[in-house]
Amino acid sequence: MGNRVAREDYEWVYTDQPHADRRKEILAKYPQIKSLMGPDPRLKWIVCMMVAIQFLAFYLVKDLDWKWILFWTYAFGSCINHSMTLAIHEISHNTAFGNNKAMWNRYFAMFANLPIGLPYSASFKRYHLDHHRYLGGDGIDVDIPTEFEGWFFCTRFRKFIWIILQPLFYAIRPLCINPKPITQLEVTNVAVQLSFDILLYWLWGAKPVVYMLAGSMLGMGLHPISGHFIAEHYMFLKGHETYSYYGSLNLLTFNVGYHNEHHDFPSIPGRRLPMVKKIAAEYYDDLPQYTSWVKVLYDFIIDDTLSPYSRVKRKLKGDVKEE
Repeated sequence: MGNRVAREDYEWVYTDQPHADRRKEILAKYPQIKSLMGPDPRLKWIVCMMVAIQFLAFYLVKDLDWKWILFWTYAFGSCINHSMTLAIHEISHNTAFGNNKAMWNRYFAMFANLPIGLPYSASFKRYHLDHHRYLGGDGIDVDIPTEFEGWFFCTRFRKFIWIILQPLFYAIRPLCINPKPITQLEVTNVAVQLSFDILLYWLWGAKPVVYMLAGSMLGMGLHPISGHFIAEHYMFLKGHETYSYYGSLNLLTFNVGYHNEHHDFPSIPGRRLPMVKKIAAEYYDDLPQYTSWVKVLYDFIIDDTLSPYSRVKRKLKGDVKEE
């Protein structure tokens, strides 16, 4: 458990990310893929159903013993809340109402944010689009771990702790790597979320609030679904910076596992990404891929060549236009 990872820096590259060129090539060969772009009319109804389920759960847990609250928090609430974060990811690409109703998407994301307990949907959108536009960009892409994370979490035991604490690092990374001025939408997001949290406590007490917040923290820490955080971009194979996952948990995560396809075509909703893979199969079938996020977590901890430093990073050239 004390073996140290030999890697002491990121994997620096001097090429552009591969997704833009592959997108152009695929569209030239399969122009019908453009028809897959645009909003997913089912998304808003699925999100409303998930929010309603969590509201019902808040009511049901208010009278449970604490041991059962902890059980249902991990067994159920963590899955729903992590899935809801990926619904917000979908909405950040305007797939709920389309690009012509951008503000509808922003406020709908705040609604989807309610059962998570912590206000983040407005900030996530700003940073996530930078992640797509400047994948691996030094000082811009806050999906890249900080120097401290790479330096400190360098043994198997420390990597295990790092995975548990992933929600914390995802929250503080933007402040360390690329702080941005607070926007009115972010202030609104905070006000709406805190008002909801206070109302929930006033109506049904502390137990639903604990169920809500602990579910979010546990679901994004040591949890099977959280394997996608590492599976998406950590360099398990040299030269490959994005990986897809084609397992059953895509059913709970809006197909976020189709990650090469998503970065190639971020305006295509998750529900249609399997169609991209089917149409342009020769572009994806031979790329490295996963079938188990649990195995990804296990391999990341056990493999002494992997650490938070195992990310492709690049110096950006030219003008950088952030969100």
